[in-house]
Parts: sequence; structure tokens; C-alpha cells
Amino acid sequence: MIFPLGYKYASTYAKIRKAKKDDLALIVSDAPAVAAAVFTQNRVKAAPVILAQKNLKSSRGKLKAIMVNAGNANCATRTGAEVARQTCQAAAQALAVHPNLILPCSTGVIGVELDPTRITKALPGLVKKLSPHSFQQVAEAIMTTDLVPKTSSAEISLSGGSVTIAGMTKGSGMIQPNMATTLGFLMTDAAIPSALVPTLLKQATDVSYNRISVDGDTSTNDTLVLMANGASAVELTSKDQDLFLEALSRVAQELASKIARDGEGARKLVTIQVNGAKSDDDATRIARGIANSPLVKTAIAGSDPNWGRIISAAGNSGADFDPAKVSIAMQGVLVCENGLAADFSEKQLKKRLNDRDCLIQFQIAGKGKGKSKFWTCDFTEGYIEINGSYRT
Repeated sequence: MIFPLGYKYASTYAKIRKAKKDDLALIVSDAPAVAAAVFTQNRVKAAPVILAQKNLKSSRGKLKAIMVNAGNANCATRTGAEVARQTCQAAAQALAVHPNLILPCSTGVIGVELDPTRITKALPGLVKKLSPHSFQQVAEAIMTTDLVPKTSSAEISLSGGSVTIAGMTKGSGMIQPNMATTLGFLMTDAAIPSALVPTLLKQATDVSYNRISVDGDTSTNDTLVLMANGASAVELTSKDQDLFLEALSRVAQELASKIARDGEGARKLVTIQVNGAKSDDDATRIARGIANSPLVKTAIAGSDPNWGRIISAAGNSGADFDPAKVSIAMQGVLVCENGLAADFSEKQLKKRLNDRDCLIQFQIAGKGKGKSKFWTCDFTEGYIEINGSYRT
């Protein structure tokens, strides 16, 4: 991992969750950064999401700090809005900035009241712990049912010098792409025009966080943030824009695919590639339909090369294609050709499907240029065990 200049991090245990594990964290830019965020499209939005949207609007896309707690979603409660307001106010006071420069995020159980004093009392000590060396601790503090922390970084040589992008994310269940999914934080030391930051984030999101699914559920708290503080003094020029976007998308894709690999109860990461659709949107509809099919996901869990479930899920996706022009490969083995069964060794393919990584390729013959890449995971009994007892 490499880290951008001008950021500090800290985490602590604020007694929000039962297990004694850090559950409150700060990501702070030395100077206010230009920023953008994308949020859940769920009609039920958590209080911190609503306040974060207001803060970014009133600050005109400026951000000093991200404050995030794990263990409680601060959603669908009587006091949620006031808790978000009080905790942002306390963070702003501790950092000596305006409250609209604080972006709050929460993750955890929905519908449980959150005592704001657990956060407000912990904030002064948390600010004192801020360090450029605590990135990993924050990545661990934001985890809920995640088994592993998820981080990624990249260094890019632009015409004016080198800049760095680093990101962390959390997520394992309640994952369905519908803007961004879960919590994700991207930081760069590049100097980027404020009007460009939302565009870069949206484009990177469309090919990463909007291309993953674990269980088809969109959370009430989903937030993905991009901060650019210019600490490198390297300006992003128009001729460098594509290069920077490629690196930003690569970091976001690595983070997103790690979420799919760490899906609750999952044993396998499934990559779905669709080519030859009428448009990229149609290709994504097909890939999403395959990724969200419980029948496909359980077949993968059982290493069953049941390609009929794949073509059926594609046909139910709403995308327009001719089934007679479809070919499907699993682990590089052709299992369906022109909509019909291909000749393959089921025994040998079943063995290859035991691998931790599974590749499904869905090809439509013809003149279509639409393509999409999507990530999901298998469904196992572990998903039921985790979610059957999540609250208790």
C-alpha cells in the first residue's frame, strides 16, 4: 500500500458495538479537500446519509473529515437526525472547523437507537490519535460482518508529477449495486478542479461499485466518497484526465471485487463477462441478472455446471437478445453454443469449479458491441447462518 499526502486517520472503541473492537473512526485531510459522494438509492435513507448530502451541498463540495461508526446504522430511529447533527457538531468542534465540512457515515443494525454521547465523548481522544500511519486501523474499524479489511492504492505519473490514490471499503452482506454499495472512501493528493470530482467519481463508480452484488439488497446507508486535497501540488490537467480515471477506476474495482469475494458465507468469487449485447446497459442488465440469481449462485456453490440457470437468468433480466446466438463458457470451458448444450466433460468442469475463482463468459454473436464485467459470489449455508442471527 502507498498513501496520499496530507491525510490522517484514527480509530477507537466507543462502545457502540458489543464486541470490544474499534467502532469509531476519522479520516481527516490536513486542508479541506474538494469532494464528491454518491449515496444509496434506497427510499429509506439513514440519518447520516441525509445529513451528509446536506453538508456537501452547503459546503459546495468541500470536506475536512469523514466520521464513521460501525455497529449501528443510525437509521429508522426516533433520534437519528439529532444524533447525526450532534455528532457532526462535536467532530467539527474537536477539529475546529464548520460542521458542514464533516461527512458522517454509519453502518450496522437498522432500527436501534444510537446514544450520541458514545461518539461525542470519544471524539476529543480520537482527534488526538490522528496519524498518517493509521490507515489500516480505520479500514478494520469500519468492518461489520466483513472477514477481512479491504484496501487498495495506486500511484500515477502525470505530466506535472506523481499523485497517489488510496481507498478503503467495507461490505459483506446487504450488497446490491444501485449507485455505490456499502461504505467506501477514496482519497487522493492530486489537485483536481472541484467541478470534475463528481464526474470522475460517477464514472469510476459505474464500472466498480455498480458492478457487484452479493444478495441483491441495497443498504440504507450506502456512501462512496472521493476526496482530493491537492497536497502533492500536482494539478490534474485535461490531458491527464483519462489516465487518472483509469487508475481511480482500477482502485475502485479492486475494492468492489474484494467485497464480492468476502460476501457473507461465500467461498468463491464469481466474475461475469458479457460481450456482444446491443448496448453496455443491456450487457450490464444481463450480467446483473446472472449475478443476482440464487439458482446460479447456489449452482456455483455446488460446483454444478448448470448453464441452463445462467441463460434463464439472462433471459429474465429485461435485456433484448436472441437466445439462439448465445454461447456460454464456465472456467473457459464452452458449455452452451448457439443456445444449445455444447459437448464438454461435466466431471472435469465440476472439478475446475471447485476453485475459489469462477469465471462465467456470456457471448452474444452478431454486431452488438455492448459489454460489461460484473462480480458476485456463491450462496452457501453460511449466508443464512450469519443473517439469521445478525441482530441477536
